[in-house]
Amino acid sequence: MTNTKRWGPVRSLLLLSPVFIGIPLLALWNHTNLPKPITEPFDPVTGLPQISESNILGVAKYLSEDIGYRTVGTKEHALGDAWLFNQVQLFQEECESIVYSTGRQLECEIWRQQGGGSHRFDMMGKRLYKTYVNLTNIIVRISDGTDEGKQHALLVNSHLDSTLPSPGAADDGISVGVMLDSMRVLLHTPDWSPKHAVIFLFNNAEESLQDGSHLYATQHPTASTARAVINLEAAGTTGRELLFQATSDEMINAYSHVPRPYGTVFANDIFSSGILLSDTDFRQFEEYMRIPGLDMAIVGNSYLYHMRKDLVENIEVGVAQHMGENTLALIKHLTSDVSTLPKLADGHSPPQTVYLAYLGGMWMSYSFKTAKVLYTAIFAAAVVFAKMTYVPCPGSRKNEGFWAVQTQGAVAVLTAILCAILVPNLVALLMRFVLGKAMSWFSNPLVPVALYGPAAILGALASQYFSIDTVHEQTLFTSMLLMQTFAALAIQLLGIGSAALFFMNSVPIFIVLLLNPLLSSNPKAREISMGTYFLGQIFPLLTGSLLSIPTLEVFVPLTGRMGADVPSDNLIATLIAVLGAPALPLLLPLSHRFGKRALVRGILLMTIVTSVSIAYFATRQPFDEMHQKRLFVIHMENVTTNEQHLHLAAADGAPGFDLLVEEIVREFGTTEHAPAPVVMNDHNSDWDSLYPFSAFLSPFKVPLAVPPNYVSQWKSSSKFLVSALNETTDLVLGTRSFTIKVDHPGAIWTAIAFDAHVLKWSLDNNPPNEFARHHVKEASFYGTDVYSLDLTIKLTPQNPAGRLKVNFVGLQENGMWPAKKSVKEQGGAAMALFEKLDRWLDEKTGGTVDALLMGCVGGVTVI
Repeated sequence: MTNTKRWGPVRSLLLLSPVFIGIPLLALWNHTNLPKPITEPFDPVTGLPQISESNILGVAKYLSEDIGYRTVGTKEHALGDAWLFNQVQLFQEECESIVYSTGRQLECEIWRQQGGGSHRFDMMGKRLYKTYVNLTNIIVRISDGTDEGKQHALLVNSHLDSTLPSPGAADDGISVGVMLDSMRVLLHTPDWSPKHAVIFLFNNAEESLQDGSHLYATQHPTASTARAVINLEAAGTTGRELLFQATSDEMINAYSHVPRPYGTVFANDIFSSGILLSDTDFRQFEEYMRIPGLDMAIVGNSYLYHMRKDLVENIEVGVAQHMGENTLALIKHLTSDVSTLPKLADGHSPPQTVYLAYLGGMWMSYSFKTAKVLYTAIFAAAVVFAKMTYVPCPGSRKNEGFWAVQTQGAVAVLTAILCAILVPNLVALLMRFVLGKAMSWFSNPLVPVALYGPAAILGALASQYFSIDTVHEQTLFTSMLLMQTFAALAIQLLGIGSAALFFMNSVPIFIVLLLNPLLSSNPKAREISMGTYFLGQIFPLLTGSLLSIPTLEVFVPLTGRMGADVPSDNLIATLIAVLGAPALPLLLPLSHRFGKRALVRGILLMTIVTSVSIAYFATRQPFDEMHQKRLFVIHMENVTTNEQHLHLAAADGAPGFDLLVEEIVREFGTTEHAPAPVVMNDHNSDWDSLYPFSAFLSPFKVPLAVPPNYVSQWKSSSKFLVSALNETTDLVLGTRSFTIKVDHPGAIWTAIAFDAHVLKWSLDNNPPNEFARHHVKEASFYGTDVYSLDLTIKLTPQNPAGRLKVNFVGLQENGMWPAKKSVKEQGGAAMALFEKLDRWLDEKTGGTVDALLMGCVGGVTVI
């Protein structure tokens, strides 16, 4: 591979094609390479216990299909609680039997915690309060039985409940299965005795905004002994379990001992930035227990996240094995005599470690201190090298200095980056507003690359038209080297570990530039060899592909569900450009290699490719049977006005929703045409059961016919009531103190909202010091139908008596389809409508819509 002027752009690109094609395919293979699933619970050769995917999926299947939708407050939720407590009781009996027969130093303790509480849960810029009554957790502690062995414990957590529209096989049934199977393997491993205890927390209310983990963290006696947590989650059904949050150096080091590591500091920084509007129980452990840990989740195919098709049949083979083996390895390491758990008893500092799992699961990590030394060294070496080898720009003055030349190169690079972002965004605007084909990329996380990738390359090439005659090919090489090494150092000095991306890209570029004289046929002329391009592009493209694939896998489905007003097309276009820039750093010097005529041809070619891509995507539909549109449907019975409405909303900007609403109205409503969309704000209490996620929605409110002889079951004195008790008015202080009591038999996930200047309440010690809108949401155990809230409000001249107008709403426990189809007769008008609507939607849309169908009851009262 030597440089020669006879090699034109076509021949050069053919030489580089193995890199451009093979490296992304290698990265994709690496991403999808899962372990072979194991079915036998014991190794047939050694007789030792082993993680069994069959066991894990058996648990997930039982929870999600035999029991079903385990929404907090439902009968199914209670059945899941009872089943799991029975499982841990059997485990304890087996443990005691093994200890008795073998004399092993082992103790297995179990608890069924039950209690109530409240906590503030801010999300999406909204202040929200949660309250819960009689919720439960199932807890198992395995130790050596000594006080010393219980002093420092590892907490392992998953949640037993599922969310409103989902049976929750992956989220989080698979994690429950992993924990149960890990317990089995530990118990049956003859030589395992924990130096430090391990606590298995099966919390029972994550989906109702982390009530179960809050209950454990604030009220269980073993919580004070936990020094670190491993949180197991799922936001998808395929691929390896991703470590996306690590909060101490000790826990990062512990993760290095897993057999198949999969995580990077980049994922940690992305999640910590708050860009992803998602959260886990990890938040409660950090906030209330002040412990570090590892937050790990299955994230592939998150199209099924919180959807009906979160079923075992859609969980990829090998996923459970990967999660189980990594979890077991972490437990063994952190309960051993080399564990750092005792060190964490004195607290922990934010992580100062750069880490990533590279190709084949290779684990690389180094400290921030080492990073600063490395990045400083390579930046200094890059400056020296660039100064020794710089080539004056074509046509430049003889006295034009090194920095002036490099500045021109830097300007060319920055212009290319900006144009690479601009052109895909123009394509996104064209698709959405001109062609009316927004989100046509939605059904595959990698497909957006085909739409916005050519546009990004077009922008980068077009930006070089005016600089190609003034900036030398090698100048662009050295300018990129200097910019990447400087970026790595500058970002690392800010304490951001993701600076490693620029370091990892700069190292191969630096190395190939050093080797270039050996590869070039004319080294004295400072020409860049095609071998230099070939070798220099391998690792940046590999690193970029390894980073881009999981990033797109997470962002594409979630971005497509962030609300109709969110510019999803532009966000994805920008993401493609930003991910592509570091993956293809040698595109720019290559564009300067062949002169302006070749550059113009390249621009024309990419214009054609971009146009063809636009034309193709203009024919695509965003949704299919496995990548469905989320439709939010509420059947609302207002006990104050005696009206019933059908509320329809979507959380995406894909075209066609208005037409679908029109057809639903004609089929099921009482009007010929759909009313105008209603305003979604903090005072739209119809959607308070989903608050603050309801901010994503663009809702319609459709009137429904109410039979003349209809008598609501919710209006008797024993039904949904909000009342005031223990009233005291102090006219001197200008306050009114009272208790809000909410009776809600048959309703779950109730929410109240009111406007007041609250001076004091039983929720926390920090109510807003102003007149404000307050939202309080409740989630309690099945059969618990009352809760209360004490508060003192400030009287105002406009409201001297301090009367409080309260909006209230709740879900009918038997009014959720298809979760409650087996008792549909008990769901009244809502379930009768949902059965017809669901069948109609499936036939009308060809199965491309997944509808969340909720029967709700609500109203307004003044107390």
